[in-house]
Amino acid sequence: MGGHCTEGANIAGGDGDLRHYHSAMADRTLLSKIELFAELDDATLDVIGAAAEDRVLVRGDVIFEEGSEADALYVVESGRIAISNKSFDGRESMFALMERGDLFGEMSLFDGEGRSAEARALETSSILIIPYAPLRQIWNDQPELLWPVIRLLSRRLRAMDHALADSFFLDVTGRTAKHLLELAGDRDEFEIPITQEELAGLVGASRERVNKAISSFLRLGWIEQQDRTYRIVKRNELEIRSQ
Repeated sequence: MGGHCTEGANIAGGDGDLRHYHSAMADRTLLSKIELFAELDDATLDVIGAAAEDRVLVRGDVIFEEGSEADALYVVESGRIAISNKSFDGRESMFALMERGDLFGEMSLFDGEGRSAEARALETSSILIIPYAPLRQIWNDQPELLWPVIRLLSRRLRAMDHALADSFFLDVTGRTAKHLLELAGDRDEFEIPITQEELAGLVGASRERVNKAISSFLRLGWIEQQDRTYRIVKRNELEIRSQ
């Protein structure tokens, strides 16, 4: 794997500026589990894998910036990647958290526009960089394989619809409960892998209001906290509050 960058370094002006990565045959098993590639045969997956490059990141490394030119998409092999937008005054709103097996950076493949958001490592992470060119060739040669693409884009639109509905119909406390449940998954004990500011951006509220919501859950006995570890005590109450 490539060497680490300096903490917080911007490693992407355009996608072509990524440093210290190297070619590596991508894990076919990982690729086959990604919705975009799920219907591709082994030979086609190997073509994609041979074109892919892997990259190790440290917290703060920027993979690409909003508005930058695009020539590749990415798959998270390990770690966590934040997808966010920034306002004109520098405030950040994180709207997606990418983990192992998640794909991002595909929008520009289909519309030819620049990046719609910034992608940044939240912790030491490994990503797979897949150039657009071989993907376009595969779909040009076999357009029937575009159905998974349509399903992926439809799923992203549905997720955006749900997020928009949450912003209208859920208050900050409800949205905080929902994101805590998403971060916990099926576990009762979990850590919040992002800072308070990043969690606030994900919820779409100020840090103070999100902290107030978490404090109310602690006071009600719905969750418990020990240092950085949280434990869900009353999942049903959290689920009801998140609806």
